[in-house]
Amino acid sequence: EVQLVESGGGLVQAGGSLKLSCAASGFSFDTYGLGWFRQVPGKEREGVSCISSKGTTFYSNSVKGRFTISKDNAKKTINLQMNDLKPEDSAVYYCAADLLLLCDTDEFYYTGYEDYWGKGTLVTVSS
Repeated sequence: EVQLVESGGGLVQAGGSLKLSCAASGFSFDTYGLGWFRQVPGKEREGVSCISSKGTTFYSNSVKGRFTISKDNAKKTINLQMNDLKPEDSAVYYCAADLLLLCDTDEFYYTGYEDYWGKGTLVTVSS
C-alpha cells in the first residue's frame, strides 16, 4: 500500500532548526512531484515548498532563504531542512506526492491527480 510517513517535528525555540523527513513507499517515487504543506487551525493548507521529478524547486515567500527541500530517490525520502525558525512557522507539516505536480521557481501547482498524503508532523516554535 502507498505510505508517506513524516518525522522530525517537535518543539524548538525561535532561531533554531529542524529537519523534517518523509519516508515514501508503494508508488513510483522518482516520477512524482513532491511537496511540503503546512496547516494551522482555521486556515487553509499552505504550500511551503516543492521539488519536481527533474529537480526544480519552489519556496513560498515566507520561507525562502530559510528552508531547503531535497529528495533521495534511492532511499525514497523527502526532506525539509528548516533554519531560523519563527513562531509563525508553527503548524502541522504534511508531505505529499502528485504525479502531475508543476513545480518551478515561480510555480507550485498541485493538481490532485493520483496524489498521496502523509498524516503530518507537528512543529511548534516558541518565542
